[in-house]
Amino acid sequence: MKITIEAMGGQFCFECAPDERILYAALSEGLSMPYECATGTCGTCRGRITTGKAEIEWDAAPGFARLKREKGDILLCQARPTSDCALRVPAKVTQQASSAPLPRHGTGRVTAVRKLTHDVLQFDLALGQPMIFAAGQFVLLETPRVHGGRAYSMVNFGHAAESIRLVVKQKPDGRFCEWLFAGDVVGSELGVFGPLGRATFDPREPRNVLCIAGGSGIAGMLSILERAAEVQHFHEHAGHVFFGVRALADGFYLKELAQHAARAGGSVEITLALSHEAPRERVHPQFPEIHLAHGMVVDVAARAMAGRCDNVVAFMAGPPPMVDAGLQLLLRTMRVPRQFVRYDKFA
Repeated sequence: MKITIEAMGGQFCFECAPDERILYAALSEGLSMPYECATGTCGTCRGRITTGKAEIEWDAAPGFARLKREKGDILLCQARPTSDCALRVPAKVTQQASSAPLPRHGTGRVTAVRKLTHDVLQFDLALGQPMIFAAGQFVLLETPRVHGGRAYSMVNFGHAAESIRLVVKQKPDGRFCEWLFAGDVVGSELGVFGPLGRATFDPREPRNVLCIAGGSGIAGMLSILERAAEVQHFHEHAGHVFFGVRALADGFYLKELAQHAARAGGSVEITLALSHEAPRERVHPQFPEIHLAHGMVVDVAARAMAGRCDNVVAFMAGPPPMVDAGLQLLLRTMRVPRQFVRYDKFA
């Protein structure tokens, strides 16, 4: 099908197969379409059909809540064309440079699964084709056993990665995580679309790094730390990582975080924020490189970073209420320029 996008940046045309989602086809063509989760929950990838028709895959997607469906509004991540279509997208769209790695469809095979806590699980995917991605990006995964895609950030970093490591937190009624936690999934084949996401680290930016993460949101931060360490970013710049969990026993990837702090020789500070438990000590009993604090992770970061945000690039990942509170802190209170505040909302 021929798809025509009318946006602030001009008019763009591309082909989209009947079994392809319009957003994914546009991103694969290098168009800078608006999106966040790309799975139907956030509502960012909205557009309005002016001519033509599309089939909606997930009719009850939460992202439809603020759309005027009677006027033709759709979520591009949930729309498959049934004819040639013209759509208006209320955002600036541009054609990205040809050198930028574009998302594509592929496959992955689960090669290892490991529980990190009672409700957090790590799994590795061997990719059918190597993937080039930026530190901080994510992929969408699909399995025939569960309807719809799920977004997960890469924990690792690689210039042409043959495998990726992902982490998932178990949630009530979460179909994909229920499948992962329920039994032996090693050897399972998954559909993979990516890389996606704009909350990425650029080694060319001479700024201190600030990471605020809640729960499984720490995944992308580890990829950012790995890339920053690779280019020796912390030889000249500081790093501040705030990781929020409920209690001390809920912390994971602490060994890896402590290793980053140790390698940086004091340039990287790691703080574990405990929201439901007051720590007995100021540092972690097993990992002295990690400071402990009581409170919600954004509040802990606000106290620690007061007056220290003049030259930071900030990354956030976690539950939407945490990200919203972090945006309020960084943009309004700390006055960090918008171009240096980066996040992705998955839920």
